Amino acid sequence: MTAPERVVVFDGFCHVCTGGVRLVLRHPVEPPFEIVPMQSERGRALLAAHGIDPGDPMTFLVLDHGRAMTESDGCIHVATALGGIWRLAAVGRIVPKPWRDWAYRVLARNRYNWFGKRDTCYLP
Repeated sequence: MTAPERVVVFDGFCHVCTGGVRLVLRHPVEPPFEIVPMQSERGRALLAAHGIDPGDPMTFLVLDHGRAMTESDGCIHVATALGGIWRLAAVGRIVPKPWRDWAYRVLARNRYNWFGKRDTCYLP
């Protein structure tokens, strides 16, 4: 991966994740994020390369200019990258990271139960 590459690896079966991806696609940024479902060969390889089990991923992965982020850091980073009013997401960093990540993990563990699961992988 080259340093300027921007990638979001997301769960293509998760309604919450695909909603976030659709939001990113409606607010194009420069340079753009490449959107990669974790169920794809490239997505699985990127997860594995960053120590995330592709068989049981409980987070998504954001790569931006050589930096890798997961959980709440990834959410905040992508939201602020969208610019405009979305930059207010940076305020979330005042919440201690362990608390933010705990809330993220609760949502990640329960995402299919609470919001359902897509029948097919979302491919933007």
